[in-house]
Parts: sequence; structure tokens; C-alpha cells
Amino acid sequence: MVKEVYEFSSKLPKEEKFGITSQINRSAVSIPSNIAEGSGRTTNKEFVRFLEIAISSSYELETQLILANEIYQIEIIDLVTEINNLQSRIIGLKDNLMISFNCKSINLKHSFVETSVVLKS
Repeated sequence: MVKEVYEFSSKLPKEEKFGITSQINRSAVSIPSNIAEGSGRTTNKEFVRFLEIAISSSYELETQLILANEIYQIEIIDLVTEINNLQSRIIGLKDNLMISFNCKSINLKHSFVETSVVLKS
């Protein structure tokens, strides 16, 4: 999704390079970066916190795309649909982890590969 976001942001006017373009790109990169960082933590509780940050970044990205669409009339439907699907998958993963650490006292280390598989399904 980050690649698609960068392709979208390249369509924005050059004067937005340090404005909305930069903000859109940073929030897009923040989503997988927080998932990756959280997956390296030692407890589900820590991982959940980073998933919450990733979800927040996805909402930020969605809002910025909507604003860019309103200002510059660039089509965003496919990209926003993809973001909404990603939000649902992250929330599902977060909910499963919360059940795990609320019902059991387990500390798991998560690999990014395992996380990527869950998020792609």
C-alpha cells in the first residue's frame, strides 16, 4: 500500500512537497513501521500498543487523502478502500492479541513474517 500512496502523492502539485504530500507519505510509512516495531516487542500488550498507533496512522492517512481529493479532485476510492480493509485486518489482529493477553498470561514474541501473513489474509 505504501507504494500506491507514493504514486498517489506524486500526482499532487509540487508546491505541496513539504505540505500534504510529505504528511501523506509519512503516515503511509508509519503504518507498516509500527506493525514491524510492535512485532519485535516481547509481550502482546506492547504489540497491541503499536497496532493502535498503526491504526491511528491509517485514519490520519485516510483523512489526508480525503482532503487531497477535496482540494485537488484526485480519485481516492480504491486507495481508501484498501486502507479500510487494512484497518479491519489490523483491528482483528489487535482484538485477537487482546483476548490472548486478557485470558492468559502469555508473553509472545511476534515475527514480522507472521504478522504480514495475518495482515495479508
